[in-house]
Amino acid sequence: MAQSLSVRHLVGIKDLTESDIQLILETARQFKEVINRPIKKVPSLRDVTIANVFFENSTRTRLSFELAEKRLSADVVNFSASGSSVKKGETLLDTVNNILAMKVDMVVMRHSSPGAPHYLTKHIKANVVNAGDGTHEHPTQALLDSFSIREKLGDVAGKRVAIIGDITHSRVALSNIFCLQKQGADVMVCGPKTLIPKYIEALGVKVGHDVREALAWCDVANVLRIQLERQQIKYFPSLREYSLYFGISKQMLDDLDRPIVLMHPGPINRGVELTSDAADSSHSIILDQVENGVAVRMAVLYLLAQL
Repeated sequence: MAQSLSVRHLVGIKDLTESDIQLILETARQFKEVINRPIKKVPSLRDVTIANVFFENSTRTRLSFELAEKRLSADVVNFSASGSSVKKGETLLDTVNNILAMKVDMVVMRHSSPGAPHYLTKHIKANVVNAGDGTHEHPTQALLDSFSIREKLGDVAGKRVAIIGDITHSRVALSNIFCLQKQGADVMVCGPKTLIPKYIEALGVKVGHDVREALAWCDVANVLRIQLERQQIKYFPSLREYSLYFGISKQMLDDLDRPIVLMHPGPINRGVELTSDAADSSHSIILDQVENGVAVRMAVLYLLAQL
């Protein structure tokens, strides 16, 4: 296995090799042991300054990155667009260059425009980590999902993973497709026809529109949230109708002829894509995903800081 990453930035899973992914997941396994000790800190990134630059709302991802940085003893600067000069018309590059002028070594950025982190990498020297760019990619989420599958099922290779829900507006779906395929998993996307992009078959995934068939096919069901805030038009009649046809209940999981693993990147719309009893059932590893997120992000930051 490679000892260092082949990339200077983590802007998308598309740019990673399979050995990059294995290195990140193996490093994350070691960091997971660290964060379960009574003293959870290691001095690996002492004197490294990391800026969390979030132009979109976030709870889990932002907290997870901040905790990962502090567990590695990095100095952390938090920037939120809502109370900043962005509101006065400052450009993305000016905002980031002003932060870098204060001698920041790494930028973790979430932005509503697809490609924003790629644009940054061409103009700044600091390492860039994409914490989600519009409906494009969310690489650390895909890595923590793979880590969670590995932890639960032993390996990702050969597993069948169904990604169910709003595929069109999801950055998690695209990153997961790339990440799972690079590790040798079979991937299916399932949802209403209006929420599945045209030509997605070109990525080598199966496409389904029946949630029960998808659950019967898969080893792992990764259920996505309906992203109402990204939908400019109505893609289905109502949330009630969506949950009737594509919602997953504990009864549906219990009726399967073998147990499957249930995942969700959060936040869950309870009663829409998942019922509460499904989300809280023994099939679910949703809270494990949150815990693993810190270890995986520690691994990413640590490995990028070595380059």
